[in-house]
Amino acid sequence: MYAFEFHRASDIDDALKQLAADDEAQFIAGGQTLLQSLRQRLAMPSTLVDLGGLTELAGIERDGDELDIGALSRHAEVAASATVRDAAPALAELAGGIGDAQVRNMGTLGGSIANNDPAADYPAGLVGLGATVVTTGREIAADDFFTGMFETALEEGELILGVRFPVPKRAGYVKFPQPASRYVLVSVFVAETNDGVRVAVAGAGPCVFRVPEMEQALARDFRPEALDGIRVDPGGLNEDLHATPEYRAHLVGVIARRAVAAAR
Repeated sequence: MYAFEFHRASDIDDALKQLAADDEAQFIAGGQTLLQSLRQRLAMPSTLVDLGGLTELAGIERDGDELDIGALSRHAEVAASATVRDAAPALAELAGGIGDAQVRNMGTLGGSIANNDPAADYPAGLVGLGATVVTTGREIAADDFFTGMFETALEEGELILGVRFPVPKRAGYVKFPQPASRYVLVSVFVAETNDGVRVAVAGAGPCVFRVPEMEQALARDFRPEALDGIRVDPGGLNEDLHATPEYRAHLVGVIARRAVAAAR
């Protein structure tokens, strides 16, 4: 590890002030990705601003048909929350399948979506439920938040406060994990919401994406069989030592059917 300055923020204003004081400063929450990036010199911020003590960024509450989850809520907390399990069981299951126990007890919702790893779980949950990301400056629809591989709509000096999830009528999440890392090879979050059916896919492409043809089919008939014959174009999908684009495209159809079955 290289040398850097470290500041533990006392409140949100202090965190923003510390970040603004150094052009190369960066926030750190759970650190499950960032610390590894520092060790490998993939990122080299001169200052880390620790958000870990900001209790105002944690917490899980339900307000009518909305579920509010603070940015510093740990994956394990979301998975174990009776509030989340009652409002959106699929979201609790998603959080419970992230990494391993150590990662789930350190990693945070805000850190995961700010990093936007294409193999992360949460992007599919946010887009699948039609969530809204609340920051220090604005509210961003999940459809607009994730913009590319490791890229988001966050602007310089903007801090995620939390995420607001609409409570779905029903939802299901299934992932096909890479066995060693438990990262997503392909995952699908399917939800029937007040605004219609949403199908979000993660892991298959550089960024989470929706499948309108599947959404339209499920809006007519919410059964796994409704997806028969629907194929995802492998063009533009990820290719690595674990899977070809064609295999990932095939998996999207298989996992989508399982997600619909889980929602039912």
